[in-house]
Amino acid sequence: MKSRFDRNTPFNNLPLLPPIFELENSPQVLKKLVTASRALASVNANMMRLPNPFMLVNTISLQEAKTSTEIENIFTTEDELYKAISDSANEDNANPATKEVLRYREAIWAGYRSIMKKNTITLKSIEKIFQIIKKTSTGIRSPQSMVVIKRGASEFRPGEIIYTPPRGKGVIEKYMKNFTEYLNDDKKYNTDPLIKMCVSHYQFEAIHPFQDGNGRAGRVLNQLYLVNKGLLSQPTLYLSKYIIVKKDEYYYNLGAVTQRGAWKEWVLFMLDAVEKTSAITNNIISEILNQMEATLKYGKAKISWYSKELNDAIFNQPYIKARIIGEITGKTSRTTITGYVKELCDAKILAPKKMGVETYYLNNDLIRILQGNN
Repeated sequence: MKSRFDRNTPFNNLPLLPPIFELENSPQVLKKLVTASRALASVNANMMRLPNPFMLVNTISLQEAKTSTEIENIFTTEDELYKAISDSANEDNANPATKEVLRYREAIWAGYRSIMKKNTITLKSIEKIFQIIKKTSTGIRSPQSMVVIKRGASEFRPGEIIYTPPRGKGVIEKYMKNFTEYLNDDKKYNTDPLIKMCVSHYQFEAIHPFQDGNGRAGRVLNQLYLVNKGLLSQPTLYLSKYIIVKKDEYYYNLGAVTQRGAWKEWVLFMLDAVEKTSAITNNIISEILNQMEATLKYGKAKISWYSKELNDAIFNQPYIKARIIGEITGKTSRTTITGYVKELCDAKILAPKKMGVETYYLNNDLIRILQGNN
């Protein structure tokens, strides 16, 4: 049964979870659930191959952050982004778009730490994710706030209202209470976690609990919920890549649930996103691991002082500073460090790049893998 929907009126008839449609009775959904679950499990297995999972999680979560913000039409260059993360002091001087990306990544890790500590997803933790993303102290939007979703400037009929989320005293709070109960109470809502993730992602976007940043907060929650349920050991699923490639289909399916109760099509779309994204993530991890091994072998043969510790640091993020190389090698002499950096550049393990008054050293192999330019 579908609820009456008028895009210009607050959708206060948004059905509570769970959906009336029995998703797990659909043969199509069950078939896709099996393949998506297997693909996700393979990501976890691949993660176990990493010498230090957090080392490469940073690079993958950074790509997730960059792509997720691009869905919201927030763009930053790779140079600006990697320059900022190579030296935390530069984050304050980064451009606004770069700061948005860095805050998204920060929100992923803050949420991850909260879940590992509390083993549950609360309204407070969701608000914290939003506050980091938007750098604000506000929380749930106020009942009188006239928030509407409009078509973008580049779309047909720009500025047209396409959806008005629920509003009113206690309305959002009621929906968010139901939302968190659905996520956390597996006895009352005995549904496969992957299907729950698909369903809850729609519901979060439909509730639209915050003034802004709901899309990014929702995509962070997807990863954290999978971690919470043990389907991911680290928040490494590069889900935003699939969404941005199929952005029109993503928004069409969201709208179809609202307008026609088309839950099966939405869940199939999201499960396919998990399956395809798992393959992308696996490829990234495998390519980085293979490149790390090849670079370590080459570096040791070419440079007498080259070590695994240095190799790991070079693959920790795409840019590195000379100071870090000095710290790893235990050298304090500027002349010695400069000589070491020159050897790395001569061997083409790193490449210098001038940015303002600073020189950064690029791992072009890692950048190639992350950008997909194989």
